[in-house]
Amino acid sequence: MDSGDMVTRDPVNQPGFDVQRQIGPTTLGVLKNWEWHDDPRRFLFSMARYKFVSKMFAGRRNVLELGCGDAFNAPIVLQTVEKLTVTDFDPLFIADAKARMKQKWRYEARVLDLLNDPLEGQYDGIYSLDVLEHIPPAREHEVLAKICGALAPHGAVIIGMPSLESQAYASPQSRAGHINCKTMPELETSLKHFFHNVFMFSMNDEVVHTGYHKMAHYLFALCVERTENAAQ
Repeated sequence: MDSGDMVTRDPVNQPGFDVQRQIGPTTLGVLKNWEWHDDPRRFLFSMARYKFVSKMFAGRRNVLELGCGDAFNAPIVLQTVEKLTVTDFDPLFIADAKARMKQKWRYEARVLDLLNDPLEGQYDGIYSLDVLEHIPPAREHEVLAKICGALAPHGAVIIGMPSLESQAYASPQSRAGHINCKTMPELETSLKHFFHNVFMFSMNDEVVHTGYHKMAHYLFALCVERTENAAQ
């Protein structure tokens, strides 16, 4: 039976077939396809992190993501911001993101190596999830200063990363790339050089909370009001 001839028994379910006929099926991004195959729960945890960003940045006009991977979660942020630019240092991920982009949820996607490329433009919201732990400690200050240099006045930054305590339970593959994980106090101290106000949150599975940080698997830092020397 052609999908155009399909009529559901309950009309409330009909939009599912109607939308699929109009735009075709939505395919997972390269990373999300792997997550769904390897550990479906991780798929949910990742989406919850982007929901947190979406809620915190609601109403922002021009938002930048650093380290988007396949950008599958970009529409979650686009629900609440006017414009979104996503970047990643791997051209394969950016090509995948562009190929899957739907007209309703359009964003700008470009290749950017945060360690080596200039960060151009001014954004009133910048977020980077699961990136800082991959940055060599010796270059962390340089990267954070670069981020601050692209932040508009009164802009905000969100940094998300696995906690240092979580690494005892991480896979060998994951630990190999995590060269800069931190405890919550360490992450807060690093960011307070660049921002007067750093609000810290814990996260376990898909739940963001303000509970005991040593038991948190993941950390969020919401940073506002840059210091005078933030871009140096």
